[in-house]
Amino acid sequence: MSKKFAFLFPGQGAQEPGMMKDICDAFPTARKILDKISEIAGINVPELLWNSDAAVLSRSDNSQLAITAASVATMAVLEEKGIVPASAMGFSLGEFPALYAAGVLSFEDVIKVVCQLVKIMQSVCEKIAAENEGHAPGMSAILGLPPEKVIEIAGGISDVYAANLNSVKQTVISGTFDGLAAAEKAFTEAGARRCVRLAVAGPFHCPLMQKAADEFEKAIAGVQFNDPKIALFSNVTGEKAVSGAEIKKNAVLHLTNPVRWTDEEAVLGALMTSEASDEWQVLEVGPGRVLGGLWKQTEFGEKWNCSSINTVDTINGVN
Repeated sequence: MSKKFAFLFPGQGAQEPGMMKDICDAFPTARKILDKISEIAGINVPELLWNSDAAVLSRSDNSQLAITAASVATMAVLEEKGIVPASAMGFSLGEFPALYAAGVLSFEDVIKVVCQLVKIMQSVCEKIAAENEGHAPGMSAILGLPPEKVIEIAGGISDVYAANLNSVKQTVISGTFDGLAAAEKAFTEAGARRCVRLAVAGPFHCPLMQKAADEFEKAIAGVQFNDPKIALFSNVTGEKAVSGAEIKKNAVLHLTNPVRWTDEEAVLGALMTSEASDEWQVLEVGPGRVLGGLWKQTEFGEKWNCSSINTVDTINGVN
């Protein structure tokens, strides 16, 4: 029975200064990929990853390119070792490396698309901040309430939306400054363990980002989105993605709709279970360990462990 790998790709927030340095030192393939990305993006990506402080790297435009580059380069090293995905999905930004892994976007196109996305997102977020004079919309993580309860309460508050359905214990909301304040009060009264305001540049994955979605739709109009070659799951639907046309449409909806991560995990787990194989291995490909932690909370986490692949040792540990 051959082993199959499910690749999970992290989203914004997974970045850290110095990431990929040890991998590039050990695996020339990784450095070559970063250099190719630098040529396409017009940015010195190794310099960005290794010599930026946390503040610079956390800018939305820098972090999204950095995480994409790290994920794609790590995947190239795994491929060189004969480790390729049988399924793929990515959290928020991570959906774009997943599209590359599934053959939906070419190497050059995935980098160009992400570069277009980060420029649009940074511009829109800066305009939002300027227009709101320190009272900009944002995001807050609600801990200790089930997703359905968060969705119910958010639905009754103006300009507040469930944005990231992370796990049975954590849902992230997006909203206006006043909306978030009202929502956090309501969630605390409803029994939330904590409400944590996130240090992000904007109210992602909700209708407040419609302007960015409109601009992004124009930016990718001429980009070819192929049908996926492996099982691929969508943040927008929480289901398996079938056609390139559908995926292209959802790439735009992705900016204004919630990340249905819990649904994707359930569909992936069902696929793995239906194939009656203990030989599946789940890999978080790229920086951070967030997705491995979320997977552990699912009903499938005990049977199929998720390994975070972001160092030389973790790469060498996959077999």
